[in-house]
Amino acid sequence: MKIGFNEGCNRFCENHSVLEDLALCEKYGFDYIDVQSECLDRELAAGKYTLEQLGDFFKTHNLKMLSYNALIFFNMKQTQAEKDAVMAQLDEIIRRCQILDCKMIVVVPSMDLTVHATVDEIKADAVAVLKEMVKKVEPYGIKLSLEFCGAPTMSINRFEYAYAIVEEVNSPLVGVTLDQFHFNAMASGWDTLEKADGKKIFVWHLNGTENMPCGAAYNNDEKRLWPGESGDCLDHKRFADTLKKIGFDGDVCTIEVFRPDYYKLSSEENIKKAAEVTRAHVEKYW
Repeated sequence: MKIGFNEGCNRFCENHSVLEDLALCEKYGFDYIDVQSECLDRELAAGKYTLEQLGDFFKTHNLKMLSYNALIFFNMKQTQAEKDAVMAQLDEIIRRCQILDCKMIVVVPSMDLTVHATVDEIKADAVAVLKEMVKKVEPYGIKLSLEFCGAPTMSINRFEYAYAIVEEVNSPLVGVTLDQFHFNAMASGWDTLEKADGKKIFVWHLNGTENMPCGAAYNNDEKRLWPGESGDCLDHKRFADTLKKIGFDGDVCTIEVFRPDYYKLSSEENIKKAAEVTRAHVEKYW
């Protein structure tokens, strides 16, 4: 099992730089990185580096890009202009992925819907959009990984909803991002995960979390913890054992936390700690 770093861990550390993250991830032994789009957009606009510089790094180092994280709020658009904007964003991300040699795009559902859509209506819309997206990514061999988000206001907020969408799309290029925090936050069903086809889970996001009430408005990303840290309530052995049992073959365990206290660290301290925690977790559970 290889280890990956998601820039959610350090996106607000002082003087953050994606290019520096690449060097630090290489230094501390990460095999892969999820590049956060908000970091990339912010820093490209500031002129900190170019896409070509990032691409050159990947060409000359062991570290590889696991995913472009993410195309956000892709579904339940109400006007043609909104739908066209999503596809234009996908075109730009595909262009960037070609430069960065990236073969996976994480897609994140919309939140705070203005229409009172049912689960079935949300599913039908997401399936239709993802099928159109597949037409765009297929020529490049790029996969799409749907990340359900465990918050009441998110349109796709449980594993079983995301998995049903992926099954309906029925493409080898479309799978699920399994984030442990999100799975726990809206009480996703272990019964569904335990019966899932592990090959349809493309990305595994490792994290711990404080023991908050299911669906509580204050149970947000800031409650994430390094896995195994004091106060972490997740059953890490069950996650790992289940993924092994159902045949997860993504071959990467990627850490993703968004805790404000961790942003007080330098990027180097943050990435070093993340590598230590992730490596220890894989050695213990995998």
